[in-house]
Amino acid sequence: MNIDADVTDSFTQEDSAPGEASPTIIVEGLSKHFEDGDEVIAAVDNVSFTCLPKQFVSISGPSGCGKSTLLYLLGSLEKPTEGDIIIDGVNVTELSGNEMNDFRRKKIGFVFQLFHLIPNLSALENVMLPMDIAGLPRERQDARARDLLTQVGIDENRFNHRPGKLSGGQQQRVAIARALANDPAVLLADEPTGNLDTKNSKRIVELLRQLAHQGRTIVVVTHDPWIAKQADVRIELEDGQIAHIR
Repeated sequence: MNIDADVTDSFTQEDSAPGEASPTIIVEGLSKHFEDGDEVIAAVDNVSFTCLPKQFVSISGPSGCGKSTLLYLLGSLEKPTEGDIIIDGVNVTELSGNEMNDFRRKKIGFVFQLFHLIPNLSALENVMLPMDIAGLPRERQDARARDLLTQVGIDENRFNHRPGKLSGGQQQRVAIARALANDPAVLLADEPTGNLDTKNSKRIVELLRQLAHQGRTIVVVTHDPWIAKQADVRIELEDGQIAHIR
């Protein structure tokens, strides 16, 4: 799946040697501290790991262990207190605000538990929106959005339906298509099956696995042990630290 040249990013990394896969994500000594009165809470505490292309990675652990905070740090929605995050060869902790916004738009896709689709836009228009922000010509937006919706399993007769006319599973598929609009190297998903029944949860997990194995790095935060077990790499957190990587 190759995005049009109009939205190809300017953040490139050196070509790898033949047969070698450079990590898509490198996390080194990452910490995030919050102040609660006189108390300092280490939500993420000196975490380090790497993720490769084509990997489906799960982050799991008990409530309050720091898994969502870690995901927000990876997506540059939170700034770390310490440490480095290198995504696709770029140390994002060193980028300015505008550079970070540009990088995030081009390199990182987000999928959330609550879908966050625009209610007055159709499925097609929701997927086109990130491409419109990136400046892709309208006709290319339409063609790519249709292709993405088809790839995630939305029937063409649903393309012009607004979110309220779609099932929960269909809405999450549209949200995934939207996250893929600008062909990101990394897709981050926060409890993407939390509002779905078992049947649709399994379909969404299988879709995410397929997307990973096509070449992306997919990182999913989940409290569901079954979902975690489907991952190629399982990161288990406890009290803001990595308890296990399997």
